[in-house]
Order: sequence, then structure tokens, then C-alpha cells
Amino acid sequence: MQSSAIDVVFTSQNLTRLLGGLLVTARIAFISVTISIILGIIFGLLMTIKSKGVKALCRLYLESFRIIPILVWLYVIYFGVTSALGIHLEGELVSIIVFSLWGAAEMGDIVRGSLESLPKHQIESGKALGLNFGQLYGYILIPQAIRRMLPGAINLATRMIKTTSLVVLIGVVEVLKVGQQIIEVARFKTDMASFWIYGLIFVLYFIICYPLSALSKRLELKWSN
Repeated sequence: MQSSAIDVVFTSQNLTRLLGGLLVTARIAFISVTISIILGIIFGLLMTIKSKGVKALCRLYLESFRIIPILVWLYVIYFGVTSALGIHLEGELVSIIVFSLWGAAEMGDIVRGSLESLPKHQIESGKALGLNFGQLYGYILIPQAIRRMLPGAINLATRMIKTTSLVVLIGVVEVLKVGQQIIEVARFKTDMASFWIYGLIFVLYFIICYPLSALSKRLELKWSN
């Protein structure tokens, strides 16, 4: 009975569709993580500025993504903003925008924490040598902070990959949506369709995320010593 269920569910066509959906998931995650790293470094540097006004704005931006669920942000931009502006944005583009903004906020806080954890005499020594702002950060602070921020950045990338499953709710045909479509057809032939499809999706996410999670823990243990 189980072998027949596997034969019905895991046809070459269904497997191709699932891999295509996984490619969409990976594309959204890769683009979002890349943008998040770039914007997050800039945002993190802004958060270290001593201006109270700049700090307040940065904190407001960060907390808005920590307090409000990502799903709400997806709905607000996909349905609300596009409707208010009278424009149409594809679900995948909206997903990249939301995940990039969220990732930049979280990455910025990681960068800020890494920079502020460095000994104060590093900054004082750089200033004593006559280094300007760019040289101080480019030659002294950022190279040292990278080791401290990298485990957190990898962990953030893993979280972003897992959270991409939410984009199915705004019509993006990624791996979870493809799985649901296959189940809708296959369940008329076997009651085990949901078990096998969601089980395979579970394995696919695990294969992608576990190496990143393990790398993050390994770097954290290595550099903490």
C-alpha cells in the first residue's frame, strides 16, 4: 500500500515541480540575504552614531520588524501599499522587499552589537593614529567585528530561509505551494499523499538549513575560545 502511494506521489513530473518550487524558495532567500547583508552593514553603522535622533529612528525601524509579524508586512505591502499606490507588484518581488527590509533590520542589530562589543581602546588608538571615520571602521573595527557577527548572520540566513514558507499566502508558487497542489491531485488516489509530500518538503528544508545552522554553531564555539 505504501509503495503504491509512493509511486503515485513521487512521479518524475511531481519531483521536477517540487525542485522548481524549491528553486523559487532558494532564489527569494538568496536575493533577500544578499541585500540584507549590504543594507544591514550600513544600518548597523548608523546605529553606532551618537546622535539621539538617528538612534531613535533606527530603533523604531528595528522594533517595527521585531514587533509586527512578517506575515502582516507581506499583507500590508502586497495588498495595502499596492492598492493605495495603484500599482501591481508580483508576489515574489514583494517577498524579496519584505524579507530584505526585515533582514537588514536584524543584520544591522547584529553589526551594531559586534561593533559595540569591541574594546573601547581600539577606537581610541585609531583616533590617536589620526585615522578618519572610514579608515577607523575599514581597517580596525569592521575586520575584527566580522568574526563576531558571522555566526549571528548565518543564523539569520537560516531563519530567513525557513520563513520563506509564508510567501505561499500571497500567491508565490514556491515549494510549499507546489506541494499543496500535488496533494490536491494525489489525495484522490491515495490517503498518504499529505504524509509523503510534507515529509519530503521537511527533508528539503532540513538539507538546506542544517548545514548553515551547524556552521554557525561551529564558528561560534571556535571563535569564542
